[in-house]
Amino acid sequence: MKSFGTYISKHLASFAVFLLLLVLGNVILFGVTFYHTVSEDYGEASPRAMLKTTSSAADAEGIADDAARKLRRYKIWAMYLSPAGECYWTLDVPEEIPRKYNIQDVALFAKGYLKDYPVFVWNMDEGLLVLGYPKDSYMKLTGNYYSIEAIRKLPFYGAGMLVMDALCLFLAYYVSKRRIIQNTGPLAEAIETLADGKPASLHIDGELAEIADSVNKASLLLGRQNEARANWISGVSHDIRTPLSMIMGYAGRIAADETASETVREQARIVERQGVKIKELVQDLNLVSQLEYEMQPLHREPIRLSRLLRSYAAELLNSGISDAYTIEIDIEPEAENALLDGDARLILRAIGNLVQNSIRHNPQGCSIRLSLKNTGETLILTVADDGAGLTPEKLRGLKEKPHYMESADERLDLRHGLGLLLVRRIAQAHQGTFCIESEPGKGCKSKIIFGKNSSVQE
Repeated sequence: MKSFGTYISKHLASFAVFLLLLVLGNVILFGVTFYHTVSEDYGEASPRAMLKTTSSAADAEGIADDAARKLRRYKIWAMYLSPAGECYWTLDVPEEIPRKYNIQDVALFAKGYLKDYPVFVWNMDEGLLVLGYPKDSYMKLTGNYYSIEAIRKLPFYGAGMLVMDALCLFLAYYVSKRRIIQNTGPLAEAIETLADGKPASLHIDGELAEIADSVNKASLLLGRQNEARANWISGVSHDIRTPLSMIMGYAGRIAADETASETVREQARIVERQGVKIKELVQDLNLVSQLEYEMQPLHREPIRLSRLLRSYAAELLNSGISDAYTIEIDIEPEAENALLDGDARLILRAIGNLVQNSIRHNPQGCSIRLSLKNTGETLILTVADDGAGLTPEKLRGLKEKPHYMESADERLDLRHGLGLLLVRRIAQAHQGTFCIESEPGKGCKSKIIFGKNSSVQE
């Protein structure tokens, strides 16, 4: 669910970044488009700049040559009016432009146009400097006026609008994210549940109803397949027991028959040992299947793991284990009285599988240590040996490759034994975890870690 929310957040964030980049692109495009115009309007040829430059180089007697050349370069005409409206002098003034004006004429063209020429004026000591620009070069708004209060409010308005737009964008992002997660969250959880091989049920109305129905159908089909698979394994296990018991019985009789030759008796013992292996394999297969499909009820009770380890070690030593193997017990004082709410039979089975795994992979013998540690948060049950250990490739295969019961792959390298898979299933049934550590020549260490959810008590 968290990864799905991250996925949605990532794409919504990408959308927000895209919008910001789009706005930035618009600003850049605006700047590129209007840069030349703005630079002219506020550059050397702008009315204000030309008025200031010309006024410093002109008086009632005339205009300096440099200023005149500059005006001609930009096709600007000029005239200097006296207080009475007479022209002291003119520069390139078009013929249709009058040479004499009264106060009303000046009032009219000072803020607008003179014969369709946009004109700009500058008050001089001896009169009025008038500059005329080419037609259609500037548009003058003669009838507009703005209040000082409005002008003062304009920067605050712009900043406020920017902040409000940013907040609206964030609000839209947040609401969209919440709605998407709210609508698709149950779907994501159901799909994750199906991926774990467990049934899922959805009740969603609206646009996602069809998808929810498809998930429910897939869950129903998966449940039927799992049930059929579990029933088939259980049935085969049951059907094998009778002929296997007969094979083991006859093999035992032949092995005990002193009238038979030693070769025949040894072959019978081999058949009997292999029969025991098949029997254990069938039992493991059936138990793994029941745990996987939650068909194995757990008989939970408070278990003192320290006592369980000692009783298992004593039983193992009394069973006639080879002298090549030594069993050690290491229980920390903090773990001596620790209790675990679990199924003692299954935990003993997990311990036994790990010990037999050490024995099976170290035929030359080894020292096996059973230890228990209480960290306050977890109980750690460890089965370690000082045997041959595992190569990095073998250890990686055990950790990464799925067992053939968990994969449809037909590769033979997935067909390792059921022992470790059964241990992992037992750990999971007790809300715990299972891990293996090993190095070549330094033995193997297997840990079952029971956490708070396993109801660890003192």
